[in-house]
Parts: sequence; C-alpha cells; structure tokens
Amino acid sequence: MSNMSKVINTPKSGNVPIVIPEGYRPSDKEEFMNPIQVEYFRQKLLNWKNELLSDASETLNNLSEENLQKPDVTDRAQVESDTSIRLRTRDRERKLLSKIESALRRIEDGSYGYCEETDEPISLKRLEARPIASLSLDAQERHERNEKTHRDD
Repeated sequence: MSNMSKVINTPKSGNVPIVIPEGYRPSDKEEFMNPIQVEYFRQKLLNWKNELLSDASETLNNLSEENLQKPDVTDRAQVESDTSIRLRTRDRERKLLSKIESALRRIEDGSYGYCEETDEPISLKRLEARPIASLSLDAQERHERNEKTHRDD
C-alpha cells in the first residue's frame, strides 16, 4: 500500500487526514482501533468491495457476449453449467458485499473491531483474515454451536 491519506470522519479521528505508512500491518503493540488501524481496515474493505464489483461487471459482460445457441448439445450444456456456477458465485459475492457494507457502517459509527455480542475487541488476526467479522472468535464459535444444536432438532 502506498502512502495514502484519506479523510474519514470517525469518533476517534474527527476530520484529520489519516496516513497509512507503506507496508503497515496492525499490531497488538499499538492502541486497538487507533485511527491508522481503522483506516487500514476501511481501505482493505473498500478494495475488496471494488474487486467484487469489478468481477461482477466482468461476469455480466461475459454473459451478455456468450452465445447460448450452441449447435452441439454438449457445448450448450457446458456453457449453461458454467453460467450457473458463475451466477451462484456472484450471488455469494452479493451477500458478501452486504457484509462489507455493514462493516463499513460499523467503521463510520465507531463500533468496528468490537464484538456485537460482548463488546470485547475482536482479535487483529481475525480481522486481518476476515475484515467483515462482527463477532469475536469465542462468540462466533458459540453462535455456530447454537446453530448446529438447533439444526439437529
């Protein structure tokens, strides 16, 4: 990431330009969700969102250019199968975009990085791996156990 400066309005930063140092990675040695960490994750989420939107546009272009009127039944079946897989993938990405938007809203309201159930900080490792996380690892595991228990009923 190059030296970026963005102006964001969060409760912790006001309207101060945030500069992310080149090669920056959040660390447990700094204040949790300090303005640089918040901006780092905001940029990570925005880049991910833009990548997904670009992929979706590419899929739409490809689908509109493909000719489903293949004379060979096998070719037509393959095109239809590929199209179905791409559309399922885009549907999953649409749901992911919604989660990214939710994470960006949490950044704006100052709650990003904190568990929605316990208000405890979500580990930086977890946020790095899954920047849309809204639950701590313990809360997520409890949630999944409860889902499994109710699913087995």
